[in-house]
Amino acid sequence: MSSSTPTIKQIAWLNFIPQVVYIALFFGLFYLLGVKNPFVPAVLMWFALASALQNLVPRHHRRGMAFVKHGDYEPAIEHFENSYHFFTRNKWVDKYRSVVLLSISRISYREMALLNIAFCFSQTGDGEKAKEYYNRVLDEFPDSIVAQTALNMLNSFNDKTE
Repeated sequence: MSSSTPTIKQIAWLNFIPQVVYIALFFGLFYLLGVKNPFVPAVLMWFALASALQNLVPRHHRRGMAFVKHGDYEPAIEHFENSYHFFTRNKWVDKYRSVVLLSISRISYREMALLNIAFCFSQTGDGEKAKEYYNRVLDEFPDSIVAQTALNMLNSFNDKTE
């Protein structure tokens, strides 16, 4: 199902390396078990593992995104806040997400959560709260191009309406 809500996906190409390593390990396992064509079950095993990890661990993030796609921003904010708190308590999961969650994202889940909260506030018409969260992103992640761009856009919009 397509959504009219814009999404940004920044890929860290080096994060593909753990993906390949997992497939190679599964390939080796199935090869040692004597499977005729070990590549197919290796890829299926990798896919099952990646799907399970990416659906179960960042569940609040995924639920928040589902609400955003339906234009339900208030409950989305709550899920993104829960996601932020989970990944703050478990920073190692977020830091090593390419290995632990098989994620290829360049942006951490903590940064994504704050960006999504800011976006949701902007969609509900609360520009001040959106600015607050974009500034919070920049405090925690000073190199966040998404936050800087969004904040510049909100500020230029306010400048034109005054």
